[in-house]
Amino acid sequence: MSFWGATVITNLLSAIPYIGTTLVEWIWGGFSVDKATLTRFFAFHFILPFIIAALAMVHLLFLHETGSNNPTGLDSDADKIPFHPYYTIKDLLGVLLLLIAIMILVLFFPDILGDPDNYTPANPLNTPAHIKPEWYFLFAYAILRSIPNKLGGVLALILSILILTTLPLLHTSKLRAMTFRPIT
Repeated sequence: MSFWGATVITNLLSAIPYIGTTLVEWIWGGFSVDKATLTRFFAFHFILPFIIAALAMVHLLFLHETGSNNPTGLDSDADKIPFHPYYTIKDLLGVLLLLIAIMILVLFFPDILGDPDNYTPANPLNTPAHIKPEWYFLFAYAILRSIPNKLGGVLALILSILILTTLPLLHTSKLRAMTFRPIT
């Protein structure tokens, strides 16, 4: 987490009329990003993957409760194999081996996957040299920069990402196979 990243991302909220600046200062906890702000953001980014993992487990729980369906949309209960303790033991062994591998990596080689730029002290006065736009958001950056009005640019950026959530709603046929879906 950097001063620069926290400043840039939260400043998008300042485009909200009337309450934008107050909202940004409330999120920062003052008039600028400081160590306390970065600590709060780090805590949020640390906890969020655990929340996502918990929700994924709840999703799997409900999926095993009702079962899933196949791509053709036909009932396949006759083809299902009953869940057996063998599969549970097999999966637990796989998880155990994965955890052992991760623990070896974390405990014996903690910096092997790290980026040396993460050890550069934060300087709030300039953008870090290693900061570059992510390629998968280039369309959103282009939209943001092409609209001269700040509020219009931020709204267009958010809507350009939210429009992608409508793709699942466009599919209305009874077949669930991906073969006949040219959009995806």
